[in-house]
Amino acid sequence: MSEASKVDFYSAEARTLEGAAAPLAQYRGRVTLVVNVASECGYTPQYAGLQQLFERYEARGLTVLGFPSNDFGRQEPGSVEEIRAFCSSKYRVKFPMFEKVQTKAGAGQSAVYALLQQGAGTLPPWNFGKYLVARSGKVLKFFPSDTKPESAELAAAIEAALAEPT
Repeated sequence: MSEASKVDFYSAEARTLEGAAAPLAQYRGRVTLVVNVASECGYTPQYAGLQQLFERYEARGLTVLGFPSNDFGRQEPGSVEEIRAFCSSKYRVKFPMFEKVQTKAGAGQSAVYALLQQGAGTLPPWNFGKYLVARSGKVLKFFPSDTKPESAELAAAIEAALAEPT
C-alpha cells in the first residue's frame, strides 16, 4: 500500500477562524474541497465560485473548507476579524473558514497541509490551490489556482466523488 493511500485527511486537527478546536473528523463521510485562500490575491474572486459550489452540492455531501494563508505574496495580511468581515460582506461566504495556516513545507507547516502534501504529492504553489478529498479521507486530486470553481473538470471530479458510496 502506498504512503498516499494511507493518508487520512480527516485525522487532522484544525482550528476555526476564531480559534476554536475543529477536528476534521467531523467531515468524515462528506466529500471535501480544501482551499488555501487569501483576501488580496488575483484569484480572490474565486470565493464567489467556491460559495456557489458549496451551495450547489452541500445537500449531496460536499463541504468546502477555506484555510487563509499569507504564504504567497503576503496576500492574506488581515486579522481574524478582517478576514471574517471581508469574506462575509464581499462574498457572503458560508462555508467553514479556519485559522490562518502555513501551507509551505518546513517548520511551522500546518498539519492539514502536511497531510494534503503526503496524499496528493504536491503543495499549492500559490493561493487558491484546491484539494478534493473523498468521504474516506483519501486525497483524490489537487487542482491548481487557475482551475476555477466553475470549471467542468472540477465539477466532474466532485460529481464522481459524490457518487462513491459512503
